[in-house]
Amino acid sequence: MKNVTFCIIEGKSFAFYGGIIVSVFFILLGLFAAYNMEHHGHIITGMNNQIVWGIPHVFAIFLILAASGVLNVASISSVFRKIFYHPLARLSALLAITLLIGGLSVLVLDLGRPDRLVVAMTSYNFKSIFAWNIILYNGFLLVCTVYLWFMMQRSMQRYYPTAGLIAFTWRLILTTGTGSIFGFLVARDAYQTAIMAPLFIALSLSLGLAIFILVLLIDCWETKCSLGEGILIRPKKLLGILIAGVFYFVLVYHMTHLYFTGRHGVEYFILANGGIYTVLFWGGYMFLGTILPLLLLYHDRFTRSKASITTAALLTLIGGFSLLYVIIIGGQAYPLEIFPGKEIISSSFIDNAVHSYTPSIWEIMLGVSGIAISAFLTVMAVRILPFMPRSLADTDVDEVFKG
Repeated sequence: MKNVTFCIIEGKSFAFYGGIIVSVFFILLGLFAAYNMEHHGHIITGMNNQIVWGIPHVFAIFLILAASGVLNVASISSVFRKIFYHPLARLSALLAITLLIGGLSVLVLDLGRPDRLVVAMTSYNFKSIFAWNIILYNGFLLVCTVYLWFMMQRSMQRYYPTAGLIAFTWRLILTTGTGSIFGFLVARDAYQTAIMAPLFIALSLSLGLAIFILVLLIDCWETKCSLGEGILIRPKKLLGILIAGVFYFVLVYHMTHLYFTGRHGVEYFILANGGIYTVLFWGGYMFLGTILPLLLLYHDRFTRSKASITTAALLTLIGGFSLLYVIIIGGQAYPLEIFPGKEIISSSFIDNAVHSYTPSIWEIMLGVSGIAISAFLTVMAVRILPFMPRSLADTDVDEVFKG
């Protein structure tokens, strides 16, 4: 890329101040929800003794995976030496930081007792994947901050590739740890499979790239940065490949469960008789999150339209969120089989029954506040520091790097 210069957002438009106001509004709603959940207890939520991870956890995992995946754009530039992506690396690293902060904020506020986080940070049980994830999340923030500093500071440019390699490796380990939270849970039939780690890695890459494309389009519109067709071709093609990759791992996940006789019950529940979970899987993930985006990205009628690319990115996020809802909440809704092969006697504790869950307004407010925190931090950062290229027009892209 020739003569790449970066700029800050002036922050004088109605859209800029509108974004700030909306973000702050939802952040305040999230804090209000967290206060009520702490004051009254989780009884005001839809969570119960059977489903202990509700929709706030879906939002949190969604943002954490997106934070890991969005860094892939910067990694392509520094680790794989694709100079074409170099002008986009700063925004990529920034989004990795802000999305992770948003996701972790939801987790902390959903604890019921946020002060208990001090215990988790000072007393480690290294047999717990949760303890490892605390190290991985905090380390990721530090690594990304250093990576971004080396990227923007001219005197530190010689360390930039090394920092990029460390960030790339840390990102893979972090996403593996997040997927392993579920893969290591032997009590739940829907979990307990090694495929969870690569599935979450693939899902993080698709979610991260979809968010990056949307933020890039919004920021270019706000800064009046010329965004040529050529700069969108490669991310668009890559997004289609990643969506197909997620589908492959989802297919392997369900085929593995169908192979084991003991998992036929949970597969029938998710794929055919799970109510909202079945609807979200086939309608939310398969149709809206996989088939339609691939059609928009690869069909000749839509492939070169920015509106189609934007819609495909939005649908990818909807599909990813639906899949996480099915995995996280649907996996808890299916009843535990405490004594395999034995006759089960139901009790007042709803043994051997599908557990119901309806998200409360408090949980939704808290989850959305995580997105608002990420958006607010991103908007303020691009207003203070130069993260956006001045121009991404086709005429400013070297011929050799054109898609």
